[in-house]
Amino acid sequence: MTRIGEPWFDNAAGPLVRPYAVTRGRTMGAGHDLDMLTLVVTVSPAPRLQHIETEYAEIVQLCRTAQSVAEVSAHLNLPLAVTKILVGDLIAEGMLNFRAPAASDSYNDISGIGDLHILQAVLDGIRKL
Repeated sequence: MTRIGEPWFDNAAGPLVRPYAVTRGRTMGAGHDLDMLTLVVTVSPAPRLQHIETEYAEIVQLCRTAQSVAEVSAHLNLPLAVTKILVGDLIAEGMLNFRAPAASDSYNDISGIGDLHILQAVLDGIRKL
């Protein structure tokens, strides 16, 4: 319990802005169904940024080199759902280009990840520890 005049958070807590405040209460993006593996990159030359929020400027700066939506989320220290909305806004404005990951035919297809037998051997080794 805090006393009157004492801060109710500590310095390690960081900024206390709710995720819905960053997206202005929106839970849906600008119509792009973004996956966490979707790659985004800033359009060159980048048009003038329409938003004044710092998150948009940080995303445009960060995406000068191709980044996945998950990487952008980690760099901004924002939840993935919030990052998808912000990235979707920038895609809709023509600030970012995106490329969705290749879709697999089934959820059991792990092509590109490796052999299932190798993954099972790693899991078995971890369990033995």
